Amino acid sequence: MGRRELREHIFRLLFRRDFFPEEEMKEQEAFYIEYLADPEQKEVDYIVQKTEKIMAMIPELDTMVNEHSVGWQTERMGKVDLTIIRLAVYEMKYDDDIPVSVAINEAVELAKRYGSENSPAFINGVLAKMI
Repeated sequence: MGRRELREHIFRLLFRRDFFPEEEMKEQEAFYIEYLADPEQKEVDYIVQKTEKIMAMIPELDTMVNEHSVGWQTERMGKVDLTIIRLAVYEMKYDDDIPVSVAINEAVELAKRYGSENSPAFINGVLAKMI
């Protein structure tokens, strides 16, 4: 499984966070992982660990986003866009293995696939203000 596919699985798990209580997220992770097509254990570990790290930092990530997004606080953003932004901000600020330009590019690609027509430009604009 490549980095892009791993990132997409992380996005999908993070997206679930806004729809399930925190105490159910472990169960949601297990349910999601169960239906992956023969993942290697290191891939499962990567997906789960990174998802949990990001979820633990959501208040901090949202604070950073709110400081840089003019007129669009996180509580007004669409869930898909917000989830992609949180993932990208985490990668930009805390994942030394991923260059900032790659984190932004991958966020825009996720937005093209999962977001609305305006999502790629919106996400690119928010993330560009953060660098």
